[in-house]
Amino acid sequence: MVSHSASVPEPVEGARAARRRSQRGGRRAPRRAAVGRRSFSSTWRALDELAQSGAQVSVRVNDLDSGRSVLAGDDHVSLPIAGLGVVPVLVETAAGLDAGGLDPLEIIDRDSEDFVAGSGLWRNLRAPALPLIDLAVFAATAGDPNAANALLAAVGHERVRARMVAIGMPRSAVLDCFRDRRGPDDAPHVAVGTTREFAELFAGLVNSSVVDAAVSAQVSEWLSLNQDLTLVASATGLDPFAHEHDAHGLLFINKTGRDRGVRAEAGVLAGPRAGVAYAMTVCFDDLSISHRLRAHDAFRVLGTDLMEYTH
Repeated sequence: MVSHSASVPEPVEGARAARRRSQRGGRRAPRRAAVGRRSFSSTWRALDELAQSGAQVSVRVNDLDSGRSVLAGDDHVSLPIAGLGVVPVLVETAAGLDAGGLDPLEIIDRDSEDFVAGSGLWRNLRAPALPLIDLAVFAATAGDPNAANALLAAVGHERVRARMVAIGMPRSAVLDCFRDRRGPDDAPHVAVGTTREFAELFAGLVNSSVVDAAVSAQVSEWLSLNQDLTLVASATGLDPFAHEHDAHGLLFINKTGRDRGVRAEAGVLAGPRAGVAYAMTVCFDDLSISHRLRAHDAFRVLGTDLMEYTH
């Protein structure tokens, strides 16, 4: 059940504690440089290699203490982000639940017309219908496309679009539902976004400022269950199936996006020294496994640099 109180769950309180422990601050870094003792030079090398191979790359990292950017590259450019676009849909879903406009236990039928057979968990279940609140968990935890489509149908494209503008995301958009195939009359991508806006969105979630404290807490709770820890999160060593309450006090929430030639991730990582909100997108020619692995390696390098920054 969704909580309608304004209380902040433990993961968000952990982010605040991590920020209090951090003594970082200082001036804004110049573009393509990191602030302070810890460097993102390894990330820049990995991204430069990708760019030289023809990939489009965009990255943004904000320090949660100061709110300033410590790493930024083409963070204003709107790029395809695939399943990362589910996050604004979750925000609008949580807002509807909090306002009472949506019933968390409303039974939603799986849409046979726009059924996505290529991925997800719901397609493998015998249950043809699930409660809306469970679909939000499926969409956040496993990036389930049918669950995400059901949420988008429940809240509506127009409300998601208006919400994104209201929370400061005018250059990002959810363009369409998930599909197995995109025809000439369909939008070319399910969603596009800038890393600047998504890094700021995740910072706002842990700062309880996205819509309000209750909505921020609910979306953070859903995202804390995400099981895709194979990109940036691979550097954390967290258990992908149980990482809400890490024994070493590591706070981590994230969401990834994957499509042919697209990898995107945004999240929050907080440790004993500092906390960061980050987003990175790589669009590449998926010509071979090696092309794909090179893109994945860049995310893992960023994860290592983020761990060094926060610990």
